[in-house]
Amino acid sequence: MEEADKVRVNREIKILKSIKHHNLIQLYSVIENPTTIFLMMEFANGGELFEYIVNKKRLSEPEACKFFQQILSGVEYLHKLGIVHRDLKPENLLLDHKKDIKLVDFGLSNIYSNAKGELLSTPCGSPCYAAPEMLLSKNYSGLMVDIWSSGIILFAMICGFLPFDV
Repeated sequence: MEEADKVRVNREIKILKSIKHHNLIQLYSVIENPTTIFLMMEFANGGELFEYIVNKKRLSEPEACKFFQQILSGVEYLHKLGIVHRDLKPENLLLDHKKDIKLVDFGLSNIYSNAKGELLSTPCGSPCYAAPEMLLSKNYSGLMVDIWSSGIILFAMICGFLPFDV
């Protein structure tokens, strides 16, 4: 594994160990040997929100509202801990057995200080859900890029397509 990958994986594990919230996937255990790292995580058997939207074509407003509230609850919790997800999209939102949202894939997440007004500079995530400042390779607020992505997800849930998809 390259050094940059080690740093990213270690940061993801550190973040996963620090979070405990109903709408965030839970890490139960990490087992490491010289060549492999195993992450034992909560099982969300309802599949991706992306597939759920595709199968239903679009969601009713009450159902989209329920999912959106759960997404924002998880994102708010992360932000209070100084964590930015940076790759929010329906493919990174799983459904559990009760059809509740579980945010997953913290591989692009980072830790930041919103109190100090710290800006991030690494463009990452999926372009269809990324905030304009990130796409333009400008410095950005972690909080704001996650909120932007959440809004795109809400649009996709209600309309069944992406807002800027041409």
